Amino acid sequence: MEKRGNVTEFIFLGLTGSTQGQKALFVVFLLIYLVTMAGNLLIIVTVTLSPALDSPMYFFLGYLSVMDSLYSSAVTPNMIVDLLCVKKTISFRACMTQLFSWHLFGGVEILLLVVMAYDRFLAICKPLHYLTIMNKRVCVLLLLLAWVGGFLHALLHLLFVYDLPFCGPNVIDHFICDMYPLLKLACTDTNIIWLTVLANDGVICVVNFAVLLVSYVVILHSLKNLSQEGRRKALSTCGSHVTVVVLFFVPCIFIYVRPPSTSPIDKSLTVFYAILTPMLNPLIYTLRNAEVKSAMKKLWTRKWK
Repeated sequence: MEKRGNVTEFIFLGLTGSTQGQKALFVVFLLIYLVTMAGNLLIIVTVTLSPALDSPMYFFLGYLSVMDSLYSSAVTPNMIVDLLCVKKTISFRACMTQLFSWHLFGGVEILLLVVMAYDRFLAICKPLHYLTIMNKRVCVLLLLLAWVGGFLHALLHLLFVYDLPFCGPNVIDHFICDMYPLLKLACTDTNIIWLTVLANDGVICVVNFAVLLVSYVVILHSLKNLSQEGRRKALSTCGSHVTVVVLFFVPCIFIYVRPPSTSPIDKSLTVFYAILTPMLNPLIYTLRNAEVKSAMKKLWTRKWK
């Protein structure tokens, strides 16, 4: 405790200082969160109960919806409650818990997107060996590796921040506990820690984004070997994946691949990839995927018969 100085809680400035603005944002973000949870739950239920979606691609899609739900829940409920509070405080331990859980679920989602790209590569480029390679055991193993990678990613953040001395002030110009806003408040030299953040967040985002883009370029190049129907189906699936990848990674790269500073646009970008993207993912995958839409229709038709 002594090493942290005398700060036992932090105060968020939030998205706006306007009382009316906060009330309006409360309604907006509450609706977004409800839509996010309902949309992702719908995909989870559909993938779980539909025999037609018993394939590795939909196995990972179901878990992506689980991660979107957890990722959004690590940030959004607390932010919604704060919009109704005059003084937006969070204890040190709660701040560390939010930091860890947010990066845990975000890290797992990043690695899961890489796994999904690998799955599409095998399905399109090596169709004869696809089900042999991507058997149930391999799918579970890849999912566990994503969790391990996400855990290590989040643990490094916690280890670097937990023992920093926070002597005051304790006001965070944000609506969440994240690395750069916290490093700004530490009363010690944080240049070395910034380099670790750059390696842990920035490099991971850039490298994975580059790997994903290259993999989808290779996949698109391989489409010439497929039939017209096969190309249409592959383009629809890969188009959904690429859209999700761009929406998630571009804001992350902008925030973390830079010197340790905070910018007014950071809050808007965080809203986009931490709150809006988990809501958009179910819409992107269902609207562009005929199999998912068909499975949903059959499932709900059967339920109401």
